[in-house]
Amino acid sequence: MTTEPEIISALEHAVALGERSVQVAAYLGNDLLVDASIGPAPPDAVFPLFSMGKAFTALAVHVQAERGLLDLDAPLADVWSEYGNAGKQAITPAMVLAHRAGVPQVPGWLTPQRLGEWDAITAALAGEEPLYLPGSTNAYHSMSFGWLLGEAVRRTDPQQRPFGQFVADELCTPLGADALWLGIPTEVAPRVARLDYPDSPPTPPPDALVHRVVPSAVSLGPDAFNLLETQRACVPAVGAIGNARSAARLFSILAVGGRDLVSARRIEAMLHPRPEFEKPDLVYGRPLPVGVGGLWIDAPGVVAPERRGSILSHLGAGGTVGWAELDLGLSVAICHDRMFGSVAEHPFGRLAEAVRSVAAAHS
Repeated sequence: MTTEPEIISALEHAVALGERSVQVAAYLGNDLLVDASIGPAPPDAVFPLFSMGKAFTALAVHVQAERGLLDLDAPLADVWSEYGNAGKQAITPAMVLAHRAGVPQVPGWLTPQRLGEWDAITAALAGEEPLYLPGSTNAYHSMSFGWLLGEAVRRTDPQQRPFGQFVADELCTPLGADALWLGIPTEVAPRVARLDYPDSPPTPPPDALVHRVVPSAVSLGPDAFNLLETQRACVPAVGAIGNARSAARLFSILAVGGRDLVSARRIEAMLHPRPEFEKPDLVYGRPLPVGVGGLWIDAPGVVAPERRGSILSHLGAGGTVGWAELDLGLSVAICHDRMFGSVAEHPFGRLAEAVRSVAAAHS
């Protein structure tokens, strides 16, 4: 592990651009290469990771597929019989991973107090009709992604564990990622960094699709995600909480070829873009670099676009990011408590460059 001057300088630059508390961690192969932080958050702080949780959810799905317990191209209803109705009979896990299942919507009654009602939420999703013909349209499943795939994992788990427990047992514990949760224990609550969003994003029009995909009561920002009720709930797509070291450790599964959890061939397949990759996604109105395996194949702001073909990543709302550079064996995560949207200079661009510089020096 190292805290080279270029890492410290890059963290200070991020603060100069408006950041408060930032953590960065990186593994080169199995070795913890970088583990550094800046700002007022204590050293044991953990952070809301938002959609970085989709990467861990996707990994859990691929673990089940690798074990022969879940066929990604078979109907989801094969393992979740209640789901096979109302035009959803053909929806497959692969469609959900690519955000092409046509069911991005979630129950409008969701509130922070009800996010922990797994059975009620999945039952409601089982009763929904698709908004689009399954397999035909790119419409980002911002929240439904996690419950649909998490339920598939739960139902194919011989032990029938809650999804958060599955991720803890099968991903986190074997890799020593001891500070990452999908639903924190109560005793962890004092360690969770308090989010701030000084430049809140513009509010979409009232009829925008995003309001059905992420109801306003659980919008992805401080109001909902600073609440203990939200933090304790298992919300796989947007509710992971952890530190940079543990998040980077899970991305190392991808960076080193699977760690006996998924095959190198499966990881290589994840690099393929989803169909109609360049078209604007209907939920967010812009192209999203989504791959067929549930991760992004770019890491905007921190990895140059020409590196596509060797990058698997996932961003989270407000700028948190984790990624794996497969050709380098490098995995990185950056967590913070100051959320941002569009910026003139990405606050973590220089930090990512510093990490790669340190990695090159230690290769």
